[in-house]
Amino acid sequence: MTTTSTSTSVGDKRIFITGGASGLGRALAERYARAGYRVCIGDIHEARAKEALTGLGPSAHFVRCDVTREEDLAEAARWLEQNWGGVDVVVNNAGVSVAGAIEETPLDDWQWIVDINLLGVVRGCKVFTPLFKRQKSGTFINVASLSGLIHLPMMSAYSATKAAVVAISETLRVELEPDGIRVAVVCPAFFRTNLAESVRAENADLRRLTRLLVEKANLGAEQIADHVYEAVERGDFHVLTHTEGKVAWMIKRLAPFSVYLAAIRRVTAKMMAKRDEEPVLHPEASKTIEA
Repeated sequence: MTTTSTSTSVGDKRIFITGGASGLGRALAERYARAGYRVCIGDIHEARAKEALTGLGPSAHFVRCDVTREEDLAEAARWLEQNWGGVDVVVNNAGVSVAGAIEETPLDDWQWIVDINLLGVVRGCKVFTPLFKRQKSGTFINVASLSGLIHLPMMSAYSATKAAVVAISETLRVELEPDGIRVAVVCPAFFRTNLAESVRAENADLRRLTRLLVEKANLGAEQIADHVYEAVERGDFHVLTHTEGKVAWMIKRLAPFSVYLAAIRRVTAKMMAKRDEEPVLHPEASKTIEA
């Protein structure tokens, strides 16, 4: 099922964004709309998507898209080719979060996050690559996380999926170059968004800490979207949006592993101290809301 607005063109360039109804996806939609792109957002939240469309120009379009369903992405690709003659940028953005110790995290949660964070990106790249090849051009923007490069305790499931997104992106960067297809991978640290809505954690303190780190982050989704737009325009591959993320990644790559581990321990201690500064929430206040 699709919902459309007026089909008047606002520019020649076209972008499709999964998870585009809220959070970073919506911020990216708004940033690219300001740059003159026609924006198509895919999401499972129709009400949010309709609200998001109002700020994206008269040609903005919504297609209901569950990234765990290859047929939904295929339908989006068909619509874009039939109605807009193709697409220039595909943003594989939809994502969720799981936090917890390895022995606490149910395998159902592993399967859930892998199906969305990892296989959602795989499906997006698999479906849109033939269209890009027919066009002889196109750009994939795959949204990973700093957790795909720097791995903190209690985040094994999330880090594993985001590291895999980085690996896929690095592979496709070379694999698709001969066809004129570009790839970028976005690795932000914590920023203010609605990702905490979808966090799954058996431990209420971890749910609370995740939400706290998101809510008190220095940067918002709009600032991250600006970074992404500018970096992709420059042709950057790794898009690290936070200075501290760039420093941490450089330490991991260049310093002895013992130095990197010491830095991770310090960061973890600071995170736990921040959690302890906050009053303990009633368990009902930290229940999961799945996106």
